[in-house]
Order: sequence, then structure tokens, then C-alpha cells
Amino acid sequence: MFVYEKRLQFPVRITESNPEIAQVIISQYGGPDGEAGASMRYLSQRYAMTNPKVAALLTDIAVEELSHFEMVGAIVYQLTRDLSIDEIERSGFDKYYVDHTTGIWPQAAGGVPFNANQFQSKGDPITDLFEDMAAEQKARTTYDNILRLVKDPEVADPIKFLRAREIVHFQRFGEALRIVQEDLDFKNFYAFNPAFD
Repeated sequence: MFVYEKRLQFPVRITESNPEIAQVIISQYGGPDGEAGASMRYLSQRYAMTNPKVAALLTDIAVEELSHFEMVGAIVYQLTRDLSIDEIERSGFDKYYVDHTTGIWPQAAGGVPFNANQFQSKGDPITDLFEDMAAEQKARTTYDNILRLVKDPEVADPIKFLRAREIVHFQRFGEALRIVQEDLDFKNFYAFNPAFD
């Protein structure tokens, strides 16, 4: 089903270590609005999509989110790969280091580990697509916040790319929502349960 290309979707070439920034960016790896949750959300929701085009869109975006997960991991790795113990201690990276050394592990910037409770899959196409649109906006906001903190173009450029993709995904989910709403028929809860209107 998936084909892996052995290259990042956007190049990540960071030459200077920066554990402080790594601790912030890791939130998009395993934080509440990060790429791990996005990919699992869309892969889980696609089964209940009544329109095959919308199901395919969810699959496409889920796979792209996996590539973003890989990019964020590469960014964090490159920001932490050559740290000395002094740099680890001075930067506050010591708590992460004790548990993971400099391995990449899904957690939020605040240290909370990734949890599948961070995303939803209801099985209702309209509900799920609204969830997806909100998720993309939350991810964009997180990237906005990261960009306010990141000054190094080697780090900021791939983050800007990821932020731009969140905007595209939001737009695509908006299009999918319109498709699903135009497809309402007798099998749809909303169309034939007027008591809930």
C-alpha cells in the first residue's frame, strides 16, 4: 500500500546543535497536535468515509503526515546529535537525555509522552472531517509558535515547509467536507433523523 522513498519530502541539513530548540520542535513529533497523531487519525478515519474520493484523500494525507513525522524526527536528531554532556546539562536537555540519550522519542514539548487519546475517530464522516480541519489549524498554530522561537534558517526553512502543508491539508479537508455534505442520502444520519435537527 505504501511506497517509501529514501529521501525527506523537504531537505533537512542542520549544521549547529541546539538542544533548546529541539525540545520545542519535538512537540510536532509526538505532541498533542503533532505528526504522529495526524497520521494515525487519518489512517483510522478513512475506513468510515462513505465517499471513496474522500477516503483516498485521508489516506494520501495520512501518508504525507508520516513523511512529516520523519522530517521532524530528522530535525530533532540533527539538533541533538553532537551534544556534549555540558551542553546537555546547560540546556535543560538532561531530563530527556536520562531516559532516551539522544534517541528520538514521541513526546510533547512539555515532556508528556504521545498518547492516542490526543486524536479522535468517530466513524461519522462529517464529525471526523471537522476534527481534521481543527487538527490542521492546531498544527499550523504550533508551527507558528515554533517559528516565533526559531531564528536559524537551517531549522526555520523546513518548519515553514511543514506549516505550509498544514494549510493545504486544511483546504483539502474543507473540500472533502463539501463533497460529503453534497453526498448525503438515506443512509446518512443527518439526512434522515430530523429529531436531531
